[in-house]
Amino acid sequence: MVVAAVTVPARPLPDSPAEQEEAAERRAAAEIVRAEVEALGEEVGNLVRAEVDALVRAEVETQVLLHARQAMQSEKVAAKVEEAGRKAEERVRAVRERRAERSEDTLYRNARRDLDRRQWDQASQAFDRVARMKGERADAALYWKAYALNRQGQRDAALLALQTLASEHAGSRWLSDAKALEVEIRQGAGQSVNPETAEDEELKLLALNALQHSAPEQTGPMLEKILKGGASPRLKERALFVLAQSNSPAARKLIAEIARGAGNPEVQLKAVQHLGMFGGAENRQVLSDLYASSADVDVKRSVLRAFMLAGDRDRVFTAAQKEQNPELRREAIRQLAMMGAQEQLWQLYSAESDAGIREEIVKVMFMSGRTDRLMEIARKETDSKLRRAAIRSLGMAGARDSAPVLLEIYAGEKQPEVRKEVINALFMQQNAAALIDLARKEADPGLKRDIIGKLSMMKSKEATDYMLEILNR
Repeated sequence: MVVAAVTVPARPLPDSPAEQEEAAERRAAAEIVRAEVEALGEEVGNLVRAEVDALVRAEVETQVLLHARQAMQSEKVAAKVEEAGRKAEERVRAVRERRAERSEDTLYRNARRDLDRRQWDQASQAFDRVARMKGERADAALYWKAYALNRQGQRDAALLALQTLASEHAGSRWLSDAKALEVEIRQGAGQSVNPETAEDEELKLLALNALQHSAPEQTGPMLEKILKGGASPRLKERALFVLAQSNSPAARKLIAEIARGAGNPEVQLKAVQHLGMFGGAENRQVLSDLYASSADVDVKRSVLRAFMLAGDRDRVFTAAQKEQNPELRREAIRQLAMMGAQEQLWQLYSAESDAGIREEIVKVMFMSGRTDRLMEIARKETDSKLRRAAIRSLGMAGARDSAPVLLEIYAGEKQPEVRKEVINALFMQQNAAALIDLARKEADPGLKRDIIGKLSMMKSKEATDYMLEILNR
């Protein structure tokens, strides 16, 4: 996927060293975010690019204001300049805070990956950085930091991390796991932890894999101990997998109990996922009860995804219709699209009055595998923004059967924004023939350049031949 470049406008360099340093910091921040955008795919990059633009705009405004301060003589005007400067600074700070939130999630995921790879030193350092951010994952990071330190034999440091968890996060759902890990650490004092513990965990994994096939119904008490104790993420995930395959009432009761929150948040979300993966009317009812009773957005989102895994289209449709939280409504709509629920999406679209929700439905319709409704919206919708969203989704669907409709829209359309969206859609479909046809007929120099620019990036004989034709004129 191609991510459009973000251009930073040229600006004069501030005069004082302090101002130059401040400007350099902002430019560095913009470059960091731009690098992140270019590393992402187009769909995600579009979401981040708006923040880059905001940072760049704020930086430009700040630099103008810095020079204006030197030129302004009127105190009244200078006061207005100062106020505008503060607002620009606030916008820069807001963008950085949003970036910090993403950085916390990314750093936490990377630390978990190091943990699974048994890279204890890297994991403990990464979890320490997450904990010091004091964000939403601080308590989980302190727990896993202690876990990784213990695996390195650094028991005192591990116990200190657990004490920090208990003192700074008194209401955390990680406290039960933390107490179990503390007992394990204290019991292991004076022993050589690293090789013995590693070998023990590997043996447990091998045993669980064997029991998974031979006698999963006999492992209940051992699995419960693993899930509620201080085991590694990998061991807990394997224990949940084995437990979810058992048909025994005790196993179903335990996994339902964990899904309802009897454990740390990560174990709970994994239990919810397994309920969806292994399906069954009873599991689906547990998920439905959990969705109705929980106020946790992450849990409810996980339940919606579990419904999708279980093929429970009706419950997802109900959530998409009745959920009051906009974020969860959008999640339900995305899950319906992934389930191929084209008609349910169309019902939602037809009945919905909120323009933002309607746009979300249009954006994901291509995932359902059908484009007939999208073509209808692209042709008949009166809202220009929704029409453009439908055309964009037709491009992302990649189905060339929509090309005649796109060409028809282009021929009858007067708005340049809509025509540009058609060009982009045909480019995403890699439909060189249709783009060449447009280029031959287009009289607008700007649109023609746009079409030829798209063709120049396509690797097809038709596009190459057309480029040679232009050069030989």
